[in-house]
Amino acid sequence: MATKLTWLWLLALGAGAISISAAEPLRAARSVHLHFAAPSGDLFYNELTVEQTTDGSYFMACGWNTGYFGMQQLGSSTNKVVIFSVWDPTQGDDANKVPLEQRVEILHEGVSAKIRRFGGEGTGGQCLWPYLWETNETCRFAVRATVDGDKTSYAGWFFDNRTQAWQHLVTFRTRTGGQPLRGYYSFIEDFRRDGKSATEVRRASFGNGWVRDLKGEWTSLRRATFTASSSEWEAKENIDAGISAGRFFLATGGNTARLRELGKAIELRADVPGKIPELPEELKR
Repeated sequence: MATKLTWLWLLALGAGAISISAAEPLRAARSVHLHFAAPSGDLFYNELTVEQTTDGSYFMACGWNTGYFGMQQLGSSTNKVVIFSVWDPTQGDDANKVPLEQRVEILHEGVSAKIRRFGGEGTGGQCLWPYLWETNETCRFAVRATVDGDKTSYAGWFFDNRTQAWQHLVTFRTRTGGQPLRGYYSFIEDFRRDGKSATEVRRASFGNGWVRDLKGEWTSLRRATFTASSSEWEAKENIDAGISAGRFFLATGGNTARLRELGKAIELRADVPGKIPELPEELKR
């Protein structure tokens, strides 16, 4: 998974051109990201359509400086979840060593949601919600941030295409110094990492993204920067990003051919329409 340190590194370095001298066998497809230009806000909405997938894949729609929200295919095509994670404000990877007063708090737990602690990539709180998403199904995600003193609560909402209703999966609260949403991004990650997974394609499109700023004004996510991770054990060249059918896309692994240079901005044409999302009043408040 993308770690807290990974996020901070990406924010600082953008294209991520770290050189590691010790050669290792290729184990995984390279993680690829889109970083969106938008002001600090209290609501982040994005749409995600998985086009190609395989076991051990994470397609992340709504990432920000203290968490991320997306979908995973776990051990099989019938083992899929929506996943929402928020980090503790501490350093380290051992979830059991985080003092209780520094741990992510649970303010809301949705029906069928599984809440747990995580470690090994920073530490924090995580919500797993079973959902058998399909390829070429457009899924909708929204994160609502509410500042409360030196903490911020993050509510994860997902639109269930089966019931045609928004689901409030979870609300986590963590110590942020009173910061709103910022640092918006999406990614695709191979977390199977067994060698064969590097030869398999993962591809998804992202579109009609929006951020509501602190004055209540909506900003359309029309510009993104393409970056990628740089672990020595990841396949390097079979990655790509761009625009297709009026939406951003990311691809990694298999026979993917890179046509886009890392660190370059990608921008939707002015005539590509965007529509401010229709959201439940409870989510917008």
